[in-house]
Amino acid sequence: MEKSRLELKVGLFVALCLILLAVLVILFSKGTSLFRGTYALQLSAANVGGLKVKSGVLLSGVQVGTVDAIHLAADGKSVNITLKVYKDFPIYHDARFVIQQAGFLGDQYVSVIPTENLPPALTNDAAVNCQEPFDLQEVARSAAGFIQRLDGTAKKLDESVTDLRAKVLNAQTLASFGDSITNLRLITEQAVTAVKGVNDVIATNGAQVSLAVSNAVNFSAELNRLAVSAQRVLDTNGANLTAATKNIEDISLTAKQLAADLQAGKGLAGTVLQNPELATNFQALAANLAVTSSNLNRLGLWGVLWAHKPPTTNPSATNPTHKQP
Repeated sequence: MEKSRLELKVGLFVALCLILLAVLVILFSKGTSLFRGTYALQLSAANVGGLKVKSGVLLSGVQVGTVDAIHLAADGKSVNITLKVYKDFPIYHDARFVIQQAGFLGDQYVSVIPTENLPPALTNDAAVNCQEPFDLQEVARSAAGFIQRLDGTAKKLDESVTDLRAKVLNAQTLASFGDSITNLRLITEQAVTAVKGVNDVIATNGAQVSLAVSNAVNFSAELNRLAVSAQRVLDTNGANLTAATKNIEDISLTAKQLAADLQAGKGLAGTVLQNPELATNFQALAANLAVTSSNLNRLGLWGVLWAHKPPTTNPSATNPTHKQP
């Protein structure tokens, strides 16, 4: 009887120790407390790195929960993470979820980074996105690729420098470049000499240059006044100039009409021009008038009348070359 009672006491003691050990394990491990309520959050990330179940969930560095489960999504391209967060710590919808690592080789955890804590707060089974952890190996591979590209660029640059030295910076090109520098120096010296000569000319003939400039200014002023005067004349006598232009146009039209009448044989002048016989008689009359005026000028009126003789009827007398039949 005493033996069975002793065994019962020992069993009770062992059970109590196991319960206390389990409680201590729960309290000092990363698991959730049995006496604190939690709510779940469903995270989605492209890669979880080394994140494990029971990893911590830290809000501003304070542990507010644990990772409850990690499952591969149905599409096979992302990972679903279930978090258990204590109800004492509300997380708002504008918070950022990032998988980070404690130290250089420490365990990974889910870090919750609050921003402005704008309501509403996340509720049970709310779906949020999570930023994947920093992958040192991926960065190393990217750096290796960058170094390879940098090495290729350096090789191409080295080849370009070699080609430049072989084709451009050869002895002939350098000699030509030296000659060009020499010519440029000579041209510069000549330019300096020319500028100095111009300065000397200006310094020597400063008064003449000033006078020429003054004359040019005065001439431009006179031209301006002449233009103003001409404009005033045009403004004042615009009607007269218009009338004169109209008269010239009328005279031109009259001259054209007179020429047309002469060409058509109208009037005395047109008749004389169009009738050959009348034109011949008119020319003979003009010749006789010329002879008469000449005699009047030479002999006078009485001399002409005294020297006038009546015409004879003998054709031989008027025409010495006339022959009798």
